[in-house]
Amino acid sequence: MHTIIEPFKIKSVEPIKFTTVQERETILKRAWYNPFLFSAEDVLIDLLTDSGTSAMSAKQWAGVMDGDESYAGSRSFFRFERVVRKLTGFKHIIPTHQGRAAEKILFSIVGGKGKSIPNNSHFDTTRANVEYSGAEAMDFPTPEGKKPEVIADFKGNMDLNALKAFIETTGPEKIPLCMLTITNNSGGGQPVSMANIRDTKKLLKKYNIPLFLDACRFAENAFFIKKREKGFAKKSILEIVQEMFSYADGCTMSAKKDALVNMGGFLAMNNDRLATLSRNILIVTEGFPTYGGLAGRDLEAIAQGLEEVLDEHYLTYRIRSVEYLGEKLTAAGVPIVRPPGGHAIYLDAKNFAKHIPPQRYPGQSIVCELYRVGGIRGVEIGSVMFGRKDPKTKEFIAPPMELVRLAIPRRVYTQSHIDYVVEVVKDVYAHRDRLKDYEIIEEAPVLRHFTAKFKPLS
Repeated sequence: MHTIIEPFKIKSVEPIKFTTVQERETILKRAWYNPFLFSAEDVLIDLLTDSGTSAMSAKQWAGVMDGDESYAGSRSFFRFERVVRKLTGFKHIIPTHQGRAAEKILFSIVGGKGKSIPNNSHFDTTRANVEYSGAEAMDFPTPEGKKPEVIADFKGNMDLNALKAFIETTGPEKIPLCMLTITNNSGGGQPVSMANIRDTKKLLKKYNIPLFLDACRFAENAFFIKKREKGFAKKSILEIVQEMFSYADGCTMSAKKDALVNMGGFLAMNNDRLATLSRNILIVTEGFPTYGGLAGRDLEAIAQGLEEVLDEHYLTYRIRSVEYLGEKLTAAGVPIVRPPGGHAIYLDAKNFAKHIPPQRYPGQSIVCELYRVGGIRGVEIGSVMFGRKDPKTKEFIAPPMELVRLAIPRRVYTQSHIDYVVEVVKDVYAHRDRLKDYEIIEEAPVLRHFTAKFKPLS
């Protein structure tokens, strides 16, 4: 088998700024040891997120020039609507400026005090929007999905037995909908099988509970189904995607991931009443229903990106490039979530920095050291992002896993960039005894990881 190469040619480049270790130590201190507070130009390899960081194609940039900026009834909207409907089959397609706007609209309507929203695993903004409405966000990952070292094909699946028990204990009338995140971001970017999507819908139908997909990485999930699940090897990515959505009643989507754009999203569904209520909020908060907070050029770029992301050559390269990074780190003994997911490598911070307890944020310590040593920006997905205090006992409750996500932007970095990342991670791991405990000295009440200030402890 020949080397899997990038299925594109580079047409435009952006320079990278190089800094010294001493300069990065100053930058860390100035940013209160929070990578979200860095100036991006001070980052050498930016793996903070794959959201909105993609390199757009020549055809997408051409679409930017061709976008129809009409306030109402833009032809760019109708192209966008046609492409999304072809993929999802949903009746109502509602554009938003990004995924969290779709979540905000949805949970403003269906959420509220006394309600519960189950999910295989909520990611940060989804959880925040659920909880901001007053509802409770509940996670039901499979047992193997909580164990980084366990290798399984579909570790992102919903634990159906746990979900069934929760529905019967809570009461279906208190559960306005159930979410499935594909791929499961909080769980290491792990895919969800078609069988699990189908069986989740089958279970929910018994209780008349709608199923919504958090679909921002739908194409990557479809690729894993094609490669790993029996009966799908000869199906096209489009056919697999259409079947995935056929089991759902709606979805939220951040187009900043698998639509290969820098801004945009949508909310889609079949329910007429919910769509009417959603559009009412959209008009107040985002814009007219045929632009929803986006320029016509954004709608054109999204439509083009949603077509390009179905290309199997692209997906083969995309998944393989992440897998390559995972294989190199595993060979060096670095603990990661295995097997590698679709969009990122997740370092197992609990085993990477065994001497740091969860309440002293081992993942944040690793993130800071990766930047100090090599100028790489990652993000903690552990007790900083999801840790909390018991409201009654005030005791610290850690999430099941302590992770550091190295998210790979689409069509941005080459193999030599990834090889550099391997070298830096190996260096930090070899000297992991130097990793320090951290404490939070200032935090926001919601999504604290974005703006929190930290202090290293000696």
